[in-house]
Amino acid sequence: MAWQHQFPTSIPPHNIIELADASLHLIKHPNASIETLLNYVKGPDFPTGGLLIEPAGSIKDAYSTGRGGFRVRAKWEVETEKGGAWQIVVTEIPYQVQNYQVQKSRLIERLAEMLQAKRLPVLADIRDESAEDIRIVLEPKSRRLEAEVVMESLFKLTDFEVRVPLNLNVLDADGRPVVMNLREALNAWLAHRRVVLQRRSHHRLGKIASRLEVLDGYLIVFLNIDEVIAIIREADHPRDELMRRFGLNENQANAVLDMRLRSLRRLEEMALRTERDKLAAEQDDLNALLGDEARQWSFIASQIKDMKDTFIKADHRKTILAEAPKIDFDPTEILVEREAITVICSANGWIRAMRGHQDLDSDFKYKEGDSAGHVLHAETTDKILLFADNGRFYTLSGDKLPRGRGFGEPVSLMVDLPADSDIVKLVRAGDGKMLVAASTGHGLVVDMQGALAQTRNGKQVLNLSGSARAVACAIVAGDMVASVGVNRKLIVFDLEEVPEMGRGKGVILQRFKDGGLADVMVFDKAKGLSWQAGGGRVRTEPDLSTWLARRGGSGKLPPNGFPRPAKFT
Repeated sequence: MAWQHQFPTSIPPHNIIELADASLHLIKHPNASIETLLNYVKGPDFPTGGLLIEPAGSIKDAYSTGRGGFRVRAKWEVETEKGGAWQIVVTEIPYQVQNYQVQKSRLIERLAEMLQAKRLPVLADIRDESAEDIRIVLEPKSRRLEAEVVMESLFKLTDFEVRVPLNLNVLDADGRPVVMNLREALNAWLAHRRVVLQRRSHHRLGKIASRLEVLDGYLIVFLNIDEVIAIIREADHPRDELMRRFGLNENQANAVLDMRLRSLRRLEEMALRTERDKLAAEQDDLNALLGDEARQWSFIASQIKDMKDTFIKADHRKTILAEAPKIDFDPTEILVEREAITVICSANGWIRAMRGHQDLDSDFKYKEGDSAGHVLHAETTDKILLFADNGRFYTLSGDKLPRGRGFGEPVSLMVDLPADSDIVKLVRAGDGKMLVAASTGHGLVVDMQGALAQTRNGKQVLNLSGSARAVACAIVAGDMVASVGVNRKLIVFDLEEVPEMGRGKGVILQRFKDGGLADVMVFDKAKGLSWQAGGGRVRTEPDLSTWLARRGGSGKLPPNGFPRPAKFT
């Protein structure tokens, strides 16, 4: 029996082979686990190739729940040229379910627009050299860049990487919508194949029965051929006469009358009996098939194997399973010349960068009516964290800061810092941590990398309520915390008592009956607590037993000579 209903022909051959193997396993083990089925089905295979970089755990979750997605990215290679130059050649682009394929012309157009808008800083040029095969040439901005870094940047910004969704929301055999996992979907397909087999068998049995009936009529005609011809020629109603004379039914009589006379003369008893015996044997076989479930599944398995044989020559994946490389830095940083700078921000928020590491105690010039604010050493490749009294961190790039001998530019031109917000601290971002605190005495520890913002709007870290404002940001460089209030009460406690959080109100560092928190510092207990005394001197207090307590106390008055107003620096 020919079998026409197979998997959709739009599915790449290797996917058909994988699904066929999983289906064959399910015929023997209908309750097989998803983990077992994933030994056969490795993941989707797309007609346009590319690289499937979805982690194995995510693929398992998608097939286990019937919902998910798969990250597919372009396939590329590096071509080296004379003199050490190199370029990237993209040879396959991702498949996209919504449009069947990422249109190459549209992809090139988008890349050109982004390059023109300077949104692809790692590229110098893009060329489409495609003929029958795809060939998109990408020239890097600098030879110092690594090809993996360039492509990882492009994967984040362009359609060289897409996410193809999986949603096995289907109608079941009863017409009800349901989300199936991989096992349920394949079992439903196998059950459908069995229904198709049964329907085709019943349909064929009906055809055989009809043909056997006609053949029995032909055999009667063969034995009385001359009389039958005479009746056809002479009777006014030959069909009725044939039915009366030979006991034929209506179908048999019609079949005889529909034949030409010369065809009647050519009837051969042996041929008729051979055809009848063959059909009768097929009839018995189909009845036996319909009465034996195991034989039905064996027949379906043979059909699936035949389908596999059709595609076995194409047993290779178009979409290769791969892992995305881990790039831990911003590729645009490589394009920036590393240079020492001194970042100077005035009290009114005018910021600039001077070349080299200047003396932080230098008498820098400011606009009339403005004064000193924050000064720190950095490099052009650094990210500068700006902590404002609204509890948000804003990110500045060292290479983007205004240079020259002027007074700089307002920070508000670079980030969306509200006009009523003041700058609490400038910090050179690194791998360290910071302790931030509010005027209410609440505080928390935050990771520097976690505080970096990707937009001008910054990132909220310290949640504030009412009239509370952020007042302090201290680099975590020790094991102890010192907190001092506007009332000049000082308390010292272990850093371990302050939790690290990505965002929140924090915990109470120090309590106040009036006023609020003025400043905090993190220091090394073995070195003692230091603060800026008058005349540029630094005073250190080694014995802190007087002020040592649990977090949340009110504290005691500091040693004589502690600054007014209360500040550690």
